[in-house]
Amino acid sequence: MRSKHQISTLFLIAFFLLILGCFASPRKNIRSRRPCKEMVFYFHDIIYNGKNFKNATSAIVGAPAWGNHTILANNNHFGNVVVFDDPITLDNNLHSPPVGRAQGLYIYDKKEIFTSWLAFSFVFNSTSHKGSINFAGADPLMNKTRDISVIGGTGDFFMTRGVATLMTDAFEGEVYFRLRVDIKFYECW
Repeated sequence: MRSKHQISTLFLIAFFLLILGCFASPRKNIRSRRPCKEMVFYFHDIIYNGKNFKNATSAIVGAPAWGNHTILANNNHFGNVVVFDDPITLDNNLHSPPVGRAQGLYIYDKKEIFTSWLAFSFVFNSTSHKGSINFAGADPLMNKTRDISVIGGTGDFFMTRGVATLMTDAFEGEVYFRLRVDIKFYECW
């Protein structure tokens, strides 16, 4: 009888030590919270307004019934769909040598507030980088900074995932804007 009591007491002590050990030392996360790579780029969007064909890098391809394809609609541009092929630079100068192209679309998707939804890729073909980085997400334009998802990539950026923080760096009316894109990759191959 006494040996059963000793075994159960030993089992109970071992169990408590195991539980205590789990709480005493913090577990390491399987995924690191530090980015494996960080990059900063600028992209420059010049929307076609009926007069600037030579310099335009984007165009309205969808408009609501009350809109047209050369002027963004009223009501926070709701209903406009814009495709773009914008230069990417390492600094905020539009005339700096481009290191790639930002290609994709944005959709103005709310009447009440100024916001859009983005889906685009940074396409690189230079001595520094080859391949693409793919992005998607909501862009509440009135916020100073906004985060969108890095959902994958090719070439040097194969299967990368992370977060891109966007900041409107400059704008000139409804014809030109420049975005600063701070990219943090949390999955690198």
